[in-house]
Formats: sequence, structure tokens, C-alpha cells
Amino acid sequence: MENTVINVAGFNKNSITDGPGFRFVIFAQGCIHNCKGCHNPETHAFGTGTDYTAADIIAMIKKNPMIKGVTLSGGDPFCQPAAFAALSAELKKQGYEICAFTGYLFEKLIEDKTDDKYKLLQNVDILIDGPFIEAEKSMDLRFKGSRNQRTIDVAKSLEAGKAVLSDSPRWT
Repeated sequence: MENTVINVAGFNKNSITDGPGFRFVIFAQGCIHNCKGCHNPETHAFGTGTDYTAADIIAMIKKNPMIKGVTLSGGDPFCQPAAFAALSAELKKQGYEICAFTGYLFEKLIEDKTDDKYKLLQNVDILIDGPFIEAEKSMDLRFKGSRNQRTIDVAKSLEAGKAVLSDSPRWT
């Protein structure tokens, strides 16, 4: 895990808008979805961010004892799945709640259980899935940008073999 390198567009070290509570947000550099109206279009190009080791990122997170959750955003963290899987596995061991945003649908992420995307998914607590669709944009949604996106309880979904929406009042 220490030598795992992640190409990062940036960080928000104390967010209250990317999930409940005080969260550390990692913006992945690179996205294949290129959604029209994307909030972070500067994160789409691959390899143009700054490389950080997973160990360096964890050290940044641990500097703030108020942080209880980590949000993987982007870009799309599922476009660097092996690196984010290693990072999120270590963060889960240390007790952090993991949320990930992706343009992929949950159903696509579970198709191949040997794929690194599936390994990353296994370390995520809450998944906000689906591409941003500008025509579905709403400022009334909690922690997501368009009505088509779902807030998924990953543990329940993996057990059921299908997407199960989160019923936690923290997320809905």
C-alpha cells in the first residue's frame, strides 16, 4: 500500500458538502465519462494531476482528528481502481467511512468480480453512481448533482447482488 501512487487533481481537507460530517475529499485525476455540465471538468484529462502515495494521503487525513469519513470524487476514482482500492482498504482498516462518486453504474461495477473496480467497490460504504445528466440537475438533491444518480448502500447491495438505495438519514 505504501508505494501505491494515485494521480490526484486536488483535495478538500475539511468538506461538509461531499457527505455527512467533516470529510476529507480526494479528487481523482482522470475520467472517461466527460459528462456535459460536469462540476469538475478540469479533472477529466488523465495523468495531468499530481502523484501522491497512498501513505502520504493517509498521513494528510490523520492530521485532522475530526475527519471520520473520506470521499473519493473526481474525475472518477474508478478510473484508477487498483490504487484507490489499496488506499480505501487501508482507510477502512483505520475506521474511516468511505464514499465514492462514479459515472459508472453499480450494475457495471459488479459484472467482473476479478476486476479492480470490484475490489475498490468492496471497500466503499456509500456509492453515488451514474453519470451527471445536465437535464436532470437539481440543487435540491443531497450530495449528488442529478436526479438519475443513486445513493447506494454498498454492503447491502453486494449481499443482495443488486443496487440497494441507502435509507440512512445521514445520506438521504
